[in-house]
Amino acid sequence: MVKATDPNQVIVTSGLTKVFPNGLRAVDALDLSVSSGEIFGLLGPNGAGKTTTVGMLTSRVIPTSGGASIAGVDVVAHSTLAKQLIGVVPQTNTLDRSLTVFENLYYHGRYYGMRSSDARAAAEETLRRFKLIDRADADVNQLSGGMAQRLMIARSILHKPQILFLDEPTAGLDPQSRLALWEILSTLHESGQTIFMTTHYMEEADQLCDRVAIMDHGKILALDTAARLKRSVEADTEIRVSVEEDLEALAVHLKTFDGVSSSQVLDGAVLIALRGRTALVPRIVDFVETGGFTLNDLSVSEPTLETVFIKLTGKELRD
Repeated sequence: MVKATDPNQVIVTSGLTKVFPNGLRAVDALDLSVSSGEIFGLLGPNGAGKTTTVGMLTSRVIPTSGGASIAGVDVVAHSTLAKQLIGVVPQTNTLDRSLTVFENLYYHGRYYGMRSSDARAAAEETLRRFKLIDRADADVNQLSGGMAQRLMIARSILHKPQILFLDEPTAGLDPQSRLALWEILSTLHESGQTIFMTTHYMEEADQLCDRVAIMDHGKILALDTAARLKRSVEADTEIRVSVEEDLEALAVHLKTFDGVSSSQVLDGAVLIALRGRTALVPRIVDFVETGGFTLNDLSVSEPTLETVFIKLTGKELRD
C-alpha cells in the first residue's frame, strides 16, 4: 500500500511502472504526489506515457510493478472503491449516443447510487452550470466537439468526485472551444476541485496548472511550477531564425553569439536561448549576415515550457 507522507496529498505513486507484453516500458518507476485542490499537469509528447499513467491511476490499466493510491485508497487492491472517488474524462468521446444530453447526466448519477430525484436535480443544476440547459433534450450526436467535451466534464463531476482526471481534454478542439474549457476548468479549480490533467499543449499547462511534470519515455524529466521550470533554462529570451542556407551551419554559428546558452535546429529554423534583452534583434541580424547567411525570418519570445522540454530532451514537444 502506497501511503501519503502529507495528509493533504490525494494522489501518491511509488515506483509505478507499466511494461506491455511487447516489451514497451510505457511508464518507468513513476514517483509523484498531488495535493488536494491542485491542478496538476502531466506534459509531454504523444507516446510519453501520459495516458498509461492516467489509466493506472484510474484502475483501467494494471501496473506491472509499484503502486498508487487515490485519497488513501489503493487503486489496485481496492479498485472499485477508488473508482467511486474519481471522475474521468478520456481522450475519446464516451457519451451514450442512445441517450439525450440530460439522460447522459441523469443515468450517470443513478449509476453512482443517487436517488432518482437527486440525480434529476443534479443533472439540471449541472446543465445550467455548464451552459447546456437549452440542449437538455438534444441528441448528443447533434453537439459540437466543444459542447460534447463540456458535457463529458459535466458528467464526470456530477457525483462530486474528490479527483477529476482529464486526458488531453482540449485535443482536437478549435481555439474558441479550448478557451471556453479553460474557463470551466479554472472555475472548477476555484471551487476546490483537484484536477489531474495530461496535455501536450504547453500554453494550456502554463495557463491552468499549479505544477507541471514534463514526461518522456515513461520518465519524469522535471517537476515544478511553470514559472520555475521556465527560469531553469537560464535564459531571458528565445529567438527563432530561418535562413536560405544550411540550418545546421547556422546553429553552429549562432552558438558563438555572446550570451547564447543553446542553439538547435527545430521545425525549419534555428532556436537559440540566450541571456539579455537589449537590442537583440539588430545584433542577431548583423551576426547572421556577417556569417554569410541570408535571413528569411526572425521572431523573439520569452522562454516557454517547450524551451524547457528541448533543453531536457533535445527535441520538440509537439510530436
